[in-house]
Amino acid sequence: MTTWLNMSLQDGASPIMEQLVFFHDHVLMIMLMITTTVSYMMITLIRNKQTSRFMLEGQMIETTWTIAPAIILVFIAMPSLRLLYLMDEVHNPSLTLKAVGHQWYWSYEYSDFTKLEFDSYMIPQEEQQESTFRLLDTDNRIVLPMNSPIRMIVTAADVLHSWTIPSLGVKTDATPGRLNQTSFSISRPGILYGQCSEICGANHSFMPITIESVPAKYFINWVSKLSE
Repeated sequence: MTTWLNMSLQDGASPIMEQLVFFHDHVLMIMLMITTTVSYMMITLIRNKQTSRFMLEGQMIETTWTIAPAIILVFIAMPSLRLLYLMDEVHNPSLTLKAVGHQWYWSYEYSDFTKLEFDSYMIPQEEQQESTFRLLDTDNRIVLPMNSPIRMIVTAADVLHSWTIPSLGVKTDATPGRLNQTSFSISRPGILYGQCSEICGANHSFMPITIESVPAKYFINWVSKLSE
């Protein structure tokens, strides 16, 4: 989760998010290289008092500063397109979870099980304990197995919402009358936090998302207890 004065992205909890962090660093290094080169050239031109009659035109340098940006854009576009296809691809899911956005809470349905559904509300401040996080913890957490492909179906019952988990690299709009689909796989156990990322009314800031990632056997035990 995000910590105080954290200037970077959250630690990735899924293979896609790890790739997104790598891509972010890759583009940042290219930007640093361009910024350094252009700054050096501008400072040199400002400080240089020499003049030359041969600098009125230069075919070579004009060719260079036309081709070089094109090559740089290719180095950015290729990994970007690869990531876009990876994020859009839905593998054979081992579990399907449906999230329905309401004003101002989330409802969840485990489509592979009968009558396994619940509402998830933010824990009020007066009911919080020392181990909970303000504005982030919910009364009913989503429990998902780790290292398993999960299909996420997102919709809304009233207005636009957005189901977002930054550490998973997932952000899917919840639109009334429409089913949006995404997929992810959680690579480590733990508790992951997110919030609605679409302004949806007065209490938009008070509909968090909490995922508890557990090994598969613990998930089966959790499902068995709820089904009793």
